[in-house]
Amino acid sequence: MLTDEASRRSAGACLSIDLAALATNYGILAQRVAPATAAAVVKADAYGLGARPVARVLEAAGCQHFLVAHLGEGLDLKPTLAADSKVYVLNGLQPGGEAVCAAAGVIPVLNSLEQAWLWRDLTLELGRPLSAAIQIDSGMSRLGLPPEDVETLAADADFFQRVPMALVMSHLACSDEPGHPANVDQARRFATLADRLPAAPRSLANSGGVFLGADFHGDLARLGVCLYGAAPNGDRPNPMRPVVRLDARVIQVREIAAGQGVGYGLTHSRPSASRIATIALGYADGWPRDLSNVGAAYYQGVRLPIAGRVSMDSITLDVSALVEMGLTLRLGDLVELLGPYQSLEDVARDAGTIPYEILTNLGHRYHRTYLEGPRP
Repeated sequence: MLTDEASRRSAGACLSIDLAALATNYGILAQRVAPATAAAVVKADAYGLGARPVARVLEAAGCQHFLVAHLGEGLDLKPTLAADSKVYVLNGLQPGGEAVCAAAGVIPVLNSLEQAWLWRDLTLELGRPLSAAIQIDSGMSRLGLPPEDVETLAADADFFQRVPMALVMSHLACSDEPGHPANVDQARRFATLADRLPAAPRSLANSGGVFLGADFHGDLARLGVCLYGAAPNGDRPNPMRPVVRLDARVIQVREIAAGQGVGYGLTHSRPSASRIATIALGYADGWPRDLSNVGAAYYQGVRLPIAGRVSMDSITLDVSALVEMGLTLRLGDLVELLGPYQSLEDVARDAGTIPYEILTNLGHRYHRTYLEGPRP
């Protein structure tokens, strides 16, 4: 078994996760939504960063509400938290999962009448009430009760005796576009439909919704990608602290002749001689293949363009600029993929995607280091 230091030195790439910055981001966002409660979305293994260590740090920072997508995520996370911390399953439950969910003390988000009736049936079987959250579709047409189903549920007073509402929620489709008229329309629809149900805490704001103003915060704001350092929208300065840094090691550096092709399909060549470095990271590690001949890495602030296609386990970089600056890359040196010179937003833009996808695709072959320093 390798020691942690030996593992770090032998790894092809190193991922650093700044838990202090994560806690700082939670504090920034919690202060922004106050007096509403700040909840943390830790689905998809906390956006790829590790649900357990992330949730423990956020709980220590004052968070008591956590949201996952699947029941399995909730069952894995709940035992690691304090007894009074709540875990919600955003996708609700598949038939047959109700008893396990109830036994674990996990709260399902009921998105349809079918899910609602199955949860009520369990209360009849157990002879006791079981709380749940209700999601309303306010216009996104993805998850939640449409208006007619809200009316059906509202007319069933016995349901709410058996299923007390822990939360009523909806999800904004365009919160990353502050001026989009759908945001105000959804807020109005949500308020109208929620008024048809018994009184319960309300939740509408996701990460982007936090920055739309107090009218969107409700009683509980669901903090997602912004917790992990991503910008709430790409048109304004990012107020969040960066949480992740990714560096990959050099495997080989070599000179190639003018006109020589590089990589699968030989899609890269230069009319002059160049210097190529191969790094130990590829699409098997979650680095998008769409960055072929488009993206870059950095060394001491110098941009090193990706030369050719991103391969499964490696990427080739044109490092000719370093030669001109008198800098040298050697076997084992680290180049930056995410860090001070290249943000999540930069990589997502170059790959034609969004920061969410970059984060959640981060692989498990990296040596992971969790940093717990003083909080700014």
